[in-house]
Amino acid sequence: MMTILTLTSEPGALELAAQLRAGDLSPLEAVDAAIGRVEALDGPINAVPVRDFDRAREAAKALDGKTASTDQPLFGVPMTIKESFDIAGLPTTWGHAQFKGNIATRDAKVVQQLKAAGAILIGKTNVPPDLSDWQSNNPAYGRARNPHNLDRSPGGSSGGASAAVAAGMVSCEFGTDIGGSVRVPAHFCGVWGHKSSWGLISKHGHDHPAMAGKDAHDGVLSIAGPIARNADDLDALIRITATLPLQAASKPLKECRILLVADQEVSPVDAAVARPLEEAVRTLEATGIAIDRSSDLLPDLEAQHADYMRMLGIAMVRGAPGPDGKQATATDWFNLLDAQARAEIAWAQLYETYDFVIAPPAPIVAFEHDDTPVRDRKITINGEVRDFAEVFAWAGISTFPNLPSTVLPIGESGGLPTGMQVIGRRWSDLDCIAIAREMGAILHH
Repeated sequence: MMTILTLTSEPGALELAAQLRAGDLSPLEAVDAAIGRVEALDGPINAVPVRDFDRAREAAKALDGKTASTDQPLFGVPMTIKESFDIAGLPTTWGHAQFKGNIATRDAKVVQQLKAAGAILIGKTNVPPDLSDWQSNNPAYGRARNPHNLDRSPGGSSGGASAAVAAGMVSCEFGTDIGGSVRVPAHFCGVWGHKSSWGLISKHGHDHPAMAGKDAHDGVLSIAGPIARNADDLDALIRITATLPLQAASKPLKECRILLVADQEVSPVDAAVARPLEEAVRTLEATGIAIDRSSDLLPDLEAQHADYMRMLGIAMVRGAPGPDGKQATATDWFNLLDAQARAEIAWAQLYETYDFVIAPPAPIVAFEHDDTPVRDRKITINGEVRDFAEVFAWAGISTFPNLPSTVLPIGESGGLPTGMQVIGRRWSDLDCIAIAREMGAILHH
């Protein structure tokens, strides 16, 4: 059995919903308990800086005495959501102090879907400015900290989200991911996260406050995805928010052919992550699961990373000039779209042979807080000082070709959690979660 770090024994979202349906507690009792945990635990962590406790209690009171309908799997379940999603009546700042007066007038589509499923939103969680770091520290709300080690980052940009779930304040969350922003916090905090297939979940109402409430194009690469403490809750959250019908293949893990990508030349993996990953792979192999460690079908990951970083850089600044003063042309952009299309085709060909690819979500464990700008930041990998920007290769591996990826906790290094991402063909979101669940059952046994 691998050592999996946990901070809480609080029930998951579906388990809590079952207790509510059975009448073991009321929605108000569930909400009051979650609020109590935030008030007791969040001081040093600073995961939930935007709190909506009064309205949450009113929403819970409105449900008391009512019976959940079949389309309310989260009836009475308290949860939080990433600060960058609009909730009517609450600020949306994306980490900028000058936007603290930007009060949303409507709920984001995902918020609407969660509320319709019976969830009660008690607040919003911490982010980095512009959602652009693997930390969650900003002028509007201050620094979020990893509940496993307060000197370490909880990840970003959904760092407050994963910290809140890991610490047991809430059972589930919803974040976004363009550069690992769901997967890395899940890995850093020892929880489950899912990067959805691009285009599966609406990001309407997830717009930079500079847009002043105007609707916007749902940009390339970026997705919305859930964070939770188990696979069942991820599955439920995907089903609640998916805008397309999904079917699970239900192919057993032992019948799957799996490819391991344990290293990339452009982004070597530190031993703190590599050791638990190798231990997990050997444990899975010992049960008869077929895992290949190389394949000629794997796309050129170094070239893919270069294309991904160019597309990411343009998307994050909406085409504005970069630090070098150069601005991408329309031709540059169409060339990147062509490269992305070729990557999608290459990965689709790989999935004609393999069912899933497994890989580390990041080449490092949670790092110490570092206020150096990302482009200037350095990171030490196996004793070698390298550019921090390299680490995004492990996000881009599935982001650039628009693939789904589920992160599950698999172990620990020096008291810090480690995870693994399970990547599938596009629209195989439920299968990724199902296979991660089976893997977790083996690894956590």
